[in-house]
Amino acid sequence: MVFFKLFLGIWMLSTACVSATTDSKMTKPTMVIDASSSTTQEPLPGAYDMKAYLDKLKGKRVGMVVNQTSIIGKTHLVDSLLKLKINITKILTPEHGFRGDADAGEKVKSISDEATGIMMVSIYGDHRKPTADDLKDLDIIIFDVQDIGVRFYTYIATMTLVMEACAEHHIPLIVLDRPNPNGYYVDGPVMKKEYQSFLGMHPVPVVYGLSIGEYARMVNGEGWLANKIKCNLTVIPCKKYDHAMTYNLPIKPSPNIPNLKATLLYPSTCFFEGTMVNEGRGTDLQFQCFGHPLYTNGDYTYTPVSKVGAKSPKLMGQICKGYNLSNLSIQEIMSWKKLNFKWMLLMYENLKSKENFFPTNPAVYTPFNKLAGNADLMEQIKSGKTEDQIRSSWQADLKVYKLMRKKYLLYKDFE
Repeated sequence: MVFFKLFLGIWMLSTACVSATTDSKMTKPTMVIDASSSTTQEPLPGAYDMKAYLDKLKGKRVGMVVNQTSIIGKTHLVDSLLKLKINITKILTPEHGFRGDADAGEKVKSISDEATGIMMVSIYGDHRKPTADDLKDLDIIIFDVQDIGVRFYTYIATMTLVMEACAEHHIPLIVLDRPNPNGYYVDGPVMKKEYQSFLGMHPVPVVYGLSIGEYARMVNGEGWLANKIKCNLTVIPCKKYDHAMTYNLPIKPSPNIPNLKATLLYPSTCFFEGTMVNEGRGTDLQFQCFGHPLYTNGDYTYTPVSKVGAKSPKLMGQICKGYNLSNLSIQEIMSWKKLNFKWMLLMYENLKSKENFFPTNPAVYTPFNKLAGNADLMEQIKSGKTEDQIRSSWQADLKVYKLMRKKYLLYKDFE
């Protein structure tokens, strides 16, 4: 237990969460903001409702898919369950590792914890789907990882592969739901099957408007697991949460999502990862600024440097000129309720060397078409389509998706 407390101490000191006990009477996390008004509530992630899942774990060999976000107040879920004598046999870690400080795409190693003897197996290293050997000594698995509701944010891909492995090996899975900070709208192109990857496994839009528990229900219900097998799935819902809200995450979900503004801007500015433009990695304004050395129209300059979580950022050491979005208010960003593509179109229109705007080296750049989930968006940008014209091309597919989405909602919707 001491291992996990030390592991998370640095994050706990920087949060405003109050201390929690390890019984079912837990303290509450950070505030959320209602997208349609100025009201606030204090949601409780599913992990807090221990009465709903504790009995399912007693006497079982428990595996856990967790990282630094798997907390109840100031206490990591692993520590809470160990104190309650739950037999945690193995921990499976997603992208960025258990600490949440590995670079995007960086392989994470499996290690054994000397203090507790619990084996931590990486499912973002040599393999991304739990193997038979990974699962052989488990009776049940808990998944508790904070998602941010964007198709190319990889925790939903990890969850899908865990669901698939659980289904194949007849192991029940409990998903402890957490609020989606981008769950108050749906937008973006729906992924086409030929562009399926770990950055997009399912035919959903960029912003899909579901909590991770609702997403798991959709994966199961739509038959998206291999051979349409079904996972023995239980979702423990959040309390006091609905889809009109955002959620101010108490712990960074990954190294380059440092705050709520980065979380809310990420669906739009992450598309710069598929271009020659720096998207704020290597700065303290990740996904809140963007620029390039050859851009001349911007009003903000910065130089990306090597940082934890961004060891070799794009354009490292070069002075970039562009824009700083960090002065935008949370309320303004939320009022859009859509992806914002004006910055992408502005950079493409005014940046020199257009022929290199969408690089093709996947070892350095995320393929733009994988982020988009199609080849259409790149061609629309190149051909000078307006933002409204681009957006109109999504609407028919979004209408179909929204009807499907409603079948899996656990919370009051924004529409």
